[in-house]
Order: sequence, then structure tokens, then C-alpha cells
Amino acid sequence: MRILSIGNSFSQDATKYLTAIAKEAGVEVETVNLYIGGCSLYTHAKNLRAAAQAYSYELNGDPTAESVSINEIVEEGGWDVITLQQASHYSGIEETYHPYLEELAAYLREKAPQARLYIHETWAYDPASTHDGFPVYACDTQQMYRRVSACYRSAAQTIDAGFLPVGDGVELLRQTALFAPGMGKYAINRDGFHLSIPYGRVFAALIWCEILLGIDARKSTFVPKSRNGLADAEAMALLRQKAHEVCAQ
Repeated sequence: MRILSIGNSFSQDATKYLTAIAKEAGVEVETVNLYIGGCSLYTHAKNLRAAAQAYSYELNGDPTAESVSINEIVEEGGWDVITLQQASHYSGIEETYHPYLEELAAYLREKAPQARLYIHETWAYDPASTHDGFPVYACDTQQMYRRVSACYRSAAQTIDAGFLPVGDGVELLRQTALFAPGMGKYAINRDGFHLSIPYGRVFAALIWCEILLGIDARKSTFVPKSRNGLADAEAMALLRQKAHEVCAQ
């Protein structure tokens, strides 16, 4: 399977471990992330119109030296899945999605008709986040989550796309003792908004793998490295269970 993400650093987080998790499960997959930090749907649509070689090309979770356009990568063909997402700070603001989401989807369906489109639901910021977009949501994680979740679900319906509920999963994980913001043993975010390394990134990839590849997250045997060697077994077991739970909802 070939998966293309037209995204930003949040799709970078989600795809970092995806190929490795799939390989451990005996599934061959190639992931490509087109990366501009903080990139919005508006900017993706503008770059598409200009065929701008504005994107860093990341292959199977690793950066390359290539600068590419959306157009050339989509039109090389062979894509089974293409994902779209909004910039995190705009993700709970409905009007920032349109008409750019529809423009991107129309182009993708014309140039890659065999590909299934998915909306990657990103996540609300950590309660202690200092991101300059957080005040739009009154610096309230729950308010941001509600708005982000509603906007992404509406976006998926608008373009008849599949749904990758990473934002829902992050919120579910925050309710556990192990990953409770400010109180848990581990953090799901590393800087208040990006996913932590390795746990947050592995968690997102497990969700993608279950939905896109049919890999039961509970049965994954992938164990990433952490600062102290291999990742904690208790944490990994919880990530696998919660990833499966959110995919089953």
C-alpha cells in the first residue's frame, strides 16, 4: 500500500513510525509526507494552483533532501490512500476549511481516482500549551477538542472521506493515569502541541495502521526506542489498547 499525506508537522508525527509498525506486522507499506510546518488547507490549495515546489519530501518517516510540489507527487500515481488535515491552530474554525478542502479533494479525485481520501483528525493542545493559537480556544483543551472534533467530522462528510480519529484517541489517552496532562508518568505531547517521542507518535501510527491497514493495534509487537532504551512495556500496552478502542468506536 502507498499512503500520501498532504500535511504539516502533525502528519509528520502520525507517520513517523507507521512503516515500522506495519513491517513488524508483516504488512508492506510506503508512506510519503509532504511537509510544510504549520501548513493550512488554504496554503495547500494555493501551492496546488501554482504547482509550487514548496514541500519537504519525507519517505517512510524520514526526511529527504528533495523539494517537491503536490502536483508532481500526486500525478506520479500509485496512491492507495491520500490524507488531508487542517493546520492545528485553524482546526476548530469551520470557515478556514472552505473552499480549500473541496478544491483539494476535487483535484485529488481527478488525478488519483483510485485513492481513498481520509481526513486526519488532529488533536487539541495540552492544557499547559503556550502555542500562540491556543487563546482562540480560551486556552481550554476541552473547548478546543470539541471544536476540532466537530470541524473534522464535518470536513470528512463534506468530501465523503474516511476518518482517522487521532484527536479522539489523544483525548482518550489523556484520561488515563499514565498519560494524564501534568500528572501522568508520561506525556502525550512534547511541547504542548506536537506528539511526544516516542509514545505520542507511536499512538497515532497505531490508529492509522488499524484503520488503513487492518492491523489490530492490540496485537502489535512493535516497540520503539526511548531515551532509556526500549519503551516501557506498561505504556506500550496501554497505547495499543486505547488505539484499538478509539478505532472501534
